[in-house]
Amino acid sequence: MKVLITGGGGALGASLKKVFKNCFSPQHGEMDVTNADAVDKTILNYKPDVLIHAAALVGIRECEENKEKAWLTNVEGTQNIVNALKKLNNNCYLLHISTACVFAGEKEKYYTEENVPAPKNYYSLTKLCGELVVRQYDNSCIIRTNFVPKIQWKYPKAFTDRFGTYLFADGVAKGIFEVVEKREKGIIHLVGDKRMSMCELAILAGSKNVGKMTLDEYEGPSVTVDMSLSTKRWKKYKIE
Repeated sequence: MKVLITGGGGALGASLKKVFKNCFSPQHGEMDVTNADAVDKTILNYKPDVLIHAAALVGIRECEENKEKAWLTNVEGTQNIVNALKKLNNNCYLLHISTACVFAGEKEKYYTEENVPAPKNYYSLTKLCGELVVRQYDNSCIIRTNFVPKIQWKYPKAFTDRFGTYLFADGVAKGIFEVVEKREKGIIHLVGDKRMSMCELAILAGSKNVGKMTLDEYEGPSVTVDMSLSTKRWKKYKIE
């Protein structure tokens, strides 16, 4: 099985490369997803059986401040992937990484695959539009999830009142491997079995002395307050 992974330089990409041992993950300079010619050349030459599309612009503030770049990467970049796979015409299985943030984030509402998205910021909007692009391609699966790498928290503080059913990147990669094995289609939520705050997540990741803050102290673009997902299609994973 020939597996191609975009976004291999990110936290999830690094975990995916450990799970899919002999995958091909081109560097940004080799295949910038916003460059349609480069995408075509890479995909048509490699001829993957599975393509995991994890490349994205993910910073909420960065997406608000660089809307053109966010759209080019998260929407048009995804369209370039789909167009190239249609040209390849070998029924390659496409697995696309989306986000829990496509939902409005009402407190303590666990969103399933059947709930209607309602993005709250430009990042979330571009990720939802990326999902719509992927749905043009029949042999595909959209994964919604929420994860961080299991490393020192990169901020001095973490929210005590922003929640999610988080996983660490290695756990998401494991779940993706299982989804790929079964060639599931449609939308699947890969979720942790416990709802927790971002502060609890930071501590679990190893940052025991992280500072605490609330959303009242936050100044920036609108965010999804509660990113808690549930699933009607898949199992839940223990965060560890």
